[in-house]
Amino acid sequence: MNAPYDGDRGQGSGGSASGDGRPYAGSQGTGGQVPPPQSSSDGYQQDAYLQDAFDQDPYRANDLAAQDPVTEALYDRAAHPPPPPGTYQAQPLYAPPPANQYQPDPRVWAQTPAPEPEGPTQYLPYGDDARTTQFVGVDDLVTQASEEHHEPDAFAHLFRDQQPGYTGGRPTTEPVDTPTTALGPPLTPPPPAAPAPAPAPKKGGRASSLMKSSAVMAAGTLVSRLTGFVRTMVITAALGAGLLGDTWTVAYTLPTMIYILTVGGGLNSVFVPQLVRAMKEDEDGGEAYANRLLTLVMVALAAIVALVVFAAPLLIHLMSSTVANDPDANSVGITFARYCLPTIFFMGVHVVMGQILNARGKFGAMMWTPVLNNIVMIFTFGMFIWVYGTAGETSMGVTTIPDDGVRLLGIGTLLGLTVQALAMIPYLRETGFRFRLRFDWKGHGLGKAVKLAKWTVLFVLANQAGVLVVTQLATAAGEASPVKGTGIMGYSNAQLIWGMPQAIITVSVMAALLPRISRSAHDGDPGAVRDDISSGLRTSAVAIVPVAFMFVALGVPMCTLLFGSSGTEAAQSMGYILMAFGLGLIPYSVQYVVLRGFYAYEDTRTPFYNTVIVAAVNAAASAVCYAILPAQWAVVGMAFSYGLAYAIGVGIAWRRLRKRLGGDLDGANVVRTYARLCLASVPAAVIGGGIGYALTKVLGHGAAGSIAALVIGGAVLLGVFYVAARKMRIEELNSMVGMVRGRLGR
Repeated sequence: MNAPYDGDRGQGSGGSASGDGRPYAGSQGTGGQVPPPQSSSDGYQQDAYLQDAFDQDPYRANDLAAQDPVTEALYDRAAHPPPPPGTYQAQPLYAPPPANQYQPDPRVWAQTPAPEPEGPTQYLPYGDDARTTQFVGVDDLVTQASEEHHEPDAFAHLFRDQQPGYTGGRPTTEPVDTPTTALGPPLTPPPPAAPAPAPAPKKGGRASSLMKSSAVMAAGTLVSRLTGFVRTMVITAALGAGLLGDTWTVAYTLPTMIYILTVGGGLNSVFVPQLVRAMKEDEDGGEAYANRLLTLVMVALAAIVALVVFAAPLLIHLMSSTVANDPDANSVGITFARYCLPTIFFMGVHVVMGQILNARGKFGAMMWTPVLNNIVMIFTFGMFIWVYGTAGETSMGVTTIPDDGVRLLGIGTLLGLTVQALAMIPYLRETGFRFRLRFDWKGHGLGKAVKLAKWTVLFVLANQAGVLVVTQLATAAGEASPVKGTGIMGYSNAQLIWGMPQAIITVSVMAALLPRISRSAHDGDPGAVRDDISSGLRTSAVAIVPVAFMFVALGVPMCTLLFGSSGTEAAQSMGYILMAFGLGLIPYSVQYVVLRGFYAYEDTRTPFYNTVIVAAVNAAASAVCYAILPAQWAVVGMAFSYGLAYAIGVGIAWRRLRKRLGGDLDGANVVRTYARLCLASVPAAVIGGGIGYALTKVLGHGAAGSIAALVIGGAVLLGVFYVAARKMRIEELNSMVGMVRGRLGR
C-alpha cells in the first residue's frame, strides 16, 4: 500500500512537521527511530524508505541497458557457449519439423559443404563460417552474444543539435570530439567496416529450375538438330533421293531400330526412375547401381552387335524387299549395314551415361554430344562429294558407286557414334562418377528393372513393326513412282524436319520433369504428378501448335531450300510429305508427355497396349494409302496416317492415365489451351502460307524464292499468331514472353 502523507502522519501523532518535510519519529511507534538521512554521490538526499530497496540488484553497477531481459539472456549465453559440432544431444521435447515432400534430395542437388572453420567460429551453430553466412533472427543474436552490446538511446536524436560538432548533416573539415551519452553509444559513431557480402539468395523455385534445365537441353538439341539438318542435306546431295539414297536410309535405320528393340526402350523409360531411386536410397548415392547397369548394357550390346553383323543380309531383306531383290542395291546395302550395325554398342553406352548424368541433375551433355557425331558425318560425306561429286552431277547410283566410297561412308558413320559416346566420359568424371566394371548383378534391383523393361521391349517391338511396314511400302512406292523423292528417303527427311520441334521442346521439358514426376509417384502424390504433366503439356504446346501449322503452310519451301541439291522435283515431293506430317505433330507431342506419367509409376504394360493400337492403325492406314493412291502420292498418305494413328492413341492413353490419377488430369485447362492456340494458328497459317506461295510463284522454287517465302511468310505467320494469341489472353504465351523479356533484361 502507499505510504501516508507526511503531514497527516505528523498531525495524527501529536508532533509537528519539520521544515525539511521529513516524517516524525512518532509515526513509527514508541521507541522507533528513523535512520538519519544520507546523501548520495550526486548530492541528493535518499529517502529513508527506499535507500535499501535495490541492494539485491545484481545489475546495479552495470549499464541500465543491461537490465533488458533479451540482453540478460545474451549475457548468460556468452557465459555458456554452445557445444562443439557433433556433441549436442537432441532434446526429446523438440522434434525436427516434418520434411517437405517436394524438397530436393541433398545427395542429388546440394553442393559439397564447406569444411569446418578454425578459431573462435568453430563453436558457431552447425559449424557455419560467419564470414560467408548471413544470420537472421535468433542466429544473429547468438553469434553476437560474446560481444560488448549496448542498446542505443532512443531519444538521443532529439538533443543531437545541442551537442558540439553537430553540423546539421553537412561534413566538417575540422575534427571534433565525438560526445557520448550515459544510456547509449556515441552519437556519431564511426562507420563500421563493410561486412563480407553474403551469398546471393537463389531466385525462383521449381518452375525456374525446370525452365533453366529445359533451356540448356533445348539449346543443345537445337544445335544438334541444326547440324543434323546439315548432315541430311550433305547425305542427300551425295547419294541422291533415288534407289541409292533409299538403300543408305535402310542400312542407316537398322542400328537404331535394333537398339530400340533390344535395349533402348528400357533404358529410356524404365531405368531413369530406377537410377533416381537408387541415388535417393543407396548409401553410395547410386554409383554402384549405375556401374552395374552400364556393365550389363555393354555386355548385352556387344553380344547383340556380334549377332546382327552376321545377320545383315537377312535384316536388309526384312527391312526392304525392294532393295534386297536388286542385286546391286542388296550388295551396297549389306556393306553399309555391316559398317553401321556396330554403332548399336556406342548408342547404348551414350544413352546410359546420359541417363546417369540426368539423374544427377546434369542435362546438357546428352543433348550436346550428338553435335560431334553430326560434325564427323558432315566431314565424311563432304569428303565423298569432294572426291566423287554430287549425285546430281554424276547420276551416281547403286551400280556406279565405287567400293572405296562405300567404305569411306561406312567408316565415317561408325567413327561419328564412337566420338559421341567417348565425349560423355569427361562429364561423368566432373560429377564425381567413376566407372568400374561390376558383374555382381544378382540381388541389386536390376532384375526388377529387367522385368519392367519386358513390356517396354514389347512396346518398341510393336512400334517398330509399324515402322517396318511403312519402310517396305515406302521403298516399293518410291521404286514405282516416276518422281524421285517419293520413297523412304523422302519420308525420313520430311520426318526429320517434322520431329525437330518435338525433340527440342517436348523432349527437353519432359527430360527435366521426369525425375521429379518419378519422385512424386514414388511418394504417392498423384496431385503433383498431374500438375507436372499438365504443365509439360501446356508449356510445350505454345511452340508445338504454331509450328505444326507452319509445316502445313510452308512445307514446300522448307524442303526445296534444304534438299534442292537432289533436284527441285524431288525436293517438292518431300515438301508435300512434310505438309501431310504437319498437324500430326500435336498428338505426337501429347502422346509423348502422357506416356511419361505411366513410366513414372513403373507401368510399362499400358504404354505397350497403347502403342500396339497406334502401330496397328498406322500400318493399316498406310497399307490402304499404298493400295488406293498413285505411287507418287502414296507416301504422302502414309505421312498423314502417322499423325492420325497418334491422335487415336492419345485419346486412349488420356483416359487410362486420368483413371490412374484418380479421375483428374486437368483436362479442361489443357484442352482450353490447345483450342485457343489452334484458333490463333489457323488465320496465321492461311495468311503466311498464302504469302509464301505467292513469292515462290514469282521468284521460283530455287534458293532465292524459298528463302524469301520462309523469311517473309514465316514472319507474317508468327506475327499474326502472336497478335491473335495475345488477344485471346493465353496465359502460357504471356508467361513465355515475360520469361524471354526477363532474360533479355527488358
